[in-house]
Amino acid sequence: MATQLQAIPAVAAVAARLQAQVQVACPAGVGAAWKLVPAVEKVLGYSFDGAVSLADWANLLGGVREPDFQVCLNLGSGWPIDLMLSLGHIPTRIATGGFSATTTVSRQAGWPNQTLEAWLRPIGVPLDAASYRLSLPKPTLEEAVAAAPAGDGPLLLLAPDPEPTAAEPDWPAQRWQELPQAIRARLPQLRVLQARRDGSPLERAAQVAAADVVLSSDPITTELALLSGTPLVALGRSGDSLPHRPGVQGLGAATSLQDLDVADVLQALGLG
Repeated sequence: MATQLQAIPAVAAVAARLQAQVQVACPAGVGAAWKLVPAVEKVLGYSFDGAVSLADWANLLGGVREPDFQVCLNLGSGWPIDLMLSLGHIPTRIATGGFSATTTVSRQAGWPNQTLEAWLRPIGVPLDAASYRLSLPKPTLEEAVAAAPAGDGPLLLLAPDPEPTAAEPDWPAQRWQELPQAIRARLPQLRVLQARRDGSPLERAAQVAAADVVLSSDPITTELALLSGTPLVALGRSGDSLPHRPGVQGLGAATSLQDLDVADVLQALGLG
């Protein structure tokens, strides 16, 4: 889902600039992310992997051929996608390659949200991904605020990686537990909340937006913090993979998160 969230500013920019109606084809399991973008009127489920069935491919072809699409921003690859787009009648098809592309682009290194500008440039749409903010319903935000711990101190949202691996371990659980105690030595009124892993993307985004600062190694929570504008320390992310704006900092990308101690994180949070 994190990859879908990274594409939201680009899709929203196209919709706003061209007054366009948008449909998104993506794996069905992550399609709920697009409910955060009012301009997306429909999500077409498609797995985009080699195991996709002929029936799934045919369903997507039907979904693509029926409306009068004018532009396709293709982030996928492979001959099934190229064949499907070639059999459609979309006049402008932008991709990094493939025989279906009418315009080819090159994606540069950097913050993924902004590098998608390469797909927008050929249709004259500028992208300032760093200024994009999710528009969340007031009742949903109020529910998130009400669910936070009582008090008037700053609210820290902690989001450990829910799926660490042996190759990419998370920050040790003991240090996640020690950090609030260390902060409370400086800020006794600190409130701490664990990021939710269930619920809709809208509910999770509201929880992030209700926080004063987020410490995250969870890819989804990190992306939601970037989209909501909540101050963020992103564990395991390098500075060049994040927007260059106040309140956003990457930490621990150059080394294993196992080697970070509490003092390192306190300093990143401005409490060192």
